[in-house]
Amino acid sequence: MDTATSPATARVLAVRPVGTTAVLAELSGLHDVLALQALLLEHPLPGQVDVLAAAQTVMVKADSPAAARRMAALLPEMDLTVTAHADGKLVVIEAVYDGEDLAEVGRLTGLGPDGVVAAHTGQVWTVAFGGFAPGFGYMVGENQSLEVPRRSSPRTAVPAGSVALAGNYSAVYPRKSPGGWQLIGRTTARMWDLSREQPALAAPGDRVQFKAVRELVEVSGGAAEPAPSAPPVHSGLRILAPGLQSLVQDLGRPGHAGLGVSTAGALDRSSVRRANRLVGNQPSAAVVESVAGGLRVQAVGDQVLAVTGAPSALTVVAPSDPEDVAGESDGDRPRQVREVPMATPFALLDGETLAIGPPDRGFRTYLAMRGGVEADAVLGSRSTDTMSGIGPEPLAAGQLLGTGAATSSNVVGNPELQPEYPDAGVTVLDIVPGPRDDWFDAAALESLCSQDWAVTPRSNRVGMRLAGEPLRRSRDGELPSEGTMAGALQIPPDGQPVLFLADHPITGGYPVIGVVVDQQLDRAAQVPIGGSIRFRWAPGHAPASHDTPNEVSN
Repeated sequence: MDTATSPATARVLAVRPVGTTAVLAELSGLHDVLALQALLLEHPLPGQVDVLAAAQTVMVKADSPAAARRMAALLPEMDLTVTAHADGKLVVIEAVYDGEDLAEVGRLTGLGPDGVVAAHTGQVWTVAFGGFAPGFGYMVGENQSLEVPRRSSPRTAVPAGSVALAGNYSAVYPRKSPGGWQLIGRTTARMWDLSREQPALAAPGDRVQFKAVRELVEVSGGAAEPAPSAPPVHSGLRILAPGLQSLVQDLGRPGHAGLGVSTAGALDRSSVRRANRLVGNQPSAAVVESVAGGLRVQAVGDQVLAVTGAPSALTVVAPSDPEDVAGESDGDRPRQVREVPMATPFALLDGETLAIGPPDRGFRTYLAMRGGVEADAVLGSRSTDTMSGIGPEPLAAGQLLGTGAATSSNVVGNPELQPEYPDAGVTVLDIVPGPRDDWFDAAALESLCSQDWAVTPRSNRVGMRLAGEPLRRSRDGELPSEGTMAGALQIPPDGQPVLFLADHPITGGYPVIGVVVDQQLDRAAQVPIGGSIRFRWAPGHAPASHDTPNEVSN
């Protein structure tokens, strides 16, 4: 169908579920994708939270399963109006072509390394859509001479500034991050900078011309004005030891997928709400998320705290005398020590220290302070996004966290019961098939739900890397990059699933075989390294090749 000549007939071709709270609309091409995206942004559907355009699809996130079901019915009826899109600005990017995969790309294309450089610099690329990470633009060239597959197994870390190819697209990695694209060069161009009015150097619609150079020069913007000094902290928490990793988190920043920004936020959302409720905060107040224990803090002024999440020993130590503000014993008098319970508000008086021990079960704990953690908001959230680098830096020893003003009540809450948390055994998670379960045959779908998948040490907030009997695809070729979400089970060519968590890339090019139901994402985030996961089809959501959902016992 020629959408340019018959705009009145352009419609959504199909709608696929993406878990329980999103749908994926398939279209005939990029022209219709942009038309649907524009229509949804101008006239949002009921319950619409976010819209993410990709090569041939538009993913729409909903605020509830019911809203997602309504969207699935409404999208095929929408008549897409094609509008002209003016060319954006021209951006020239200097690059050194010495990438690790340059020779392999030369072999795959038959052009050789020099031919690859000539083909890459000899055409103008257009940013079709954003995705993967802030500032990561999918650029479409004027021809298909550089069409290459992704790597069979993605790298765990691609350097910032890497110039890359995958499928029919080129892109520049804005920061160090995992990735499976073929690397052909590098640049010092700042693809994403929050200090600019338009943070993305090359936004959708802009044109990009690459220029080969022998060496790169870091261009300075001149003498920058000194950043304003932070106001002194008179009340809050001093970080004595951050443990393995401690981050400032809240409920995230939804609604910015078009900028390549994921929602991020706390992995166990219910624990954040519980902790804030206990100290009388607003549900979205910023807290401290830590993993595997080891966090130790000291009160600066009297504080009201609560700790939720993975059950851990909470030890409060009083200074030996009022002058012992560093929390060190003078060696003469024993310091007072007390234990405080989880999921219960308690006072940490000036100079007292709180230590969070290793969890008995689960993996992540959440420390809430009355008033919330004070931090600069970026795109409406104080959460740390480890994938994009947006938000506060990981906490460090000696850092002072000030108290905010995010209270919602004059009183603290009553102690609350916590759910059962996963241990090092097997945790069962329900999944909805698709949107790309049709890339796998019945044997692979059966294998997915008939084995225990080990959570490997390579896991992080971006995703849990699982190990087991590999899942084989039933079709060849590359999947055009499309939107994805937390809970998605992406299957790279090596067959080992990656379960996306809050800091996941917002688009991906490996097929998603299934998506964990939204209400179980908090439980998934608490599965410890070394634990195992068993997947089963959510009731009423078995794939077409299965008559009934897999029955799996704990």
